[in-house]
Amino acid sequence: MWTESNHSLYRKFQFADFSAAFAFMTRVALEAEKMDHHPRWTNVYNSVEVWLNTHDAGDTVTEKDRELAAKIDKLVS
Repeated sequence: MWTESNHSLYRKFQFADFSAAFAFMTRVALEAEKMDHHPRWTNVYNSVEVWLNTHDAGDTVTEKDRELAAKIDKLVS
């Protein structure tokens, strides 16, 4: 579930292993590139943490972030 805090949407994802986490990041990267809207994220082994905000809007959460979050959710459902 996404949470909104510190002017960002945040969610942590857990996967079976590093390969699954990396494959997820690749799918997210393709969607983000289509939108020209790129996340801040970290990956440690099977865990991926994602923060979304819109830099052009003063680093706040916008509809663009909510749209990308929804697309990301579809990648893991």
